[in-house]
Amino acid sequence: MGIFNKLFGSSGTSETPEPSKLQWTRLTDVSQLDTIVKESKTQPVAIFKHSTRCGISRMVIKQFESSYDLEENQMKVYYLDLLSFRPISQEVAARFQVWHESPQLIIVKNGITVAHASHSQINAIPLEQFV
Repeated sequence: MGIFNKLFGSSGTSETPEPSKLQWTRLTDVSQLDTIVKESKTQPVAIFKHSTRCGISRMVIKQFESSYDLEENQMKVYYLDLLSFRPISQEVAARFQVWHESPQLIIVKNGITVAHASHSQINAIPLEQFV
């Protein structure tokens, strides 16, 4: 089973991304969505919806982290563990009007969604254009 976990992800839940240059903020409470809207008025905010059991999601988040080249003060980045916080994921979809998929990246600026992508298209979003 070990090889399958490495290829397709483990069955564990509530993973936090491995240490990286990104300053992830964990999205764990629906009230944080109000904070995201407020923060997005002065700085763009990214929400990364990640399934900890999905190998594709794991691959995409690692690619995202390794290619992320913005400074900490240019964009705030939230991490949402979909398996542990499904109701928050549903509220993100409703509030920011983006059909739920995973993995998924949603960029919020001035309180509204300005870009979103899923799967391998996440890394095609030119983040610097939203700064």
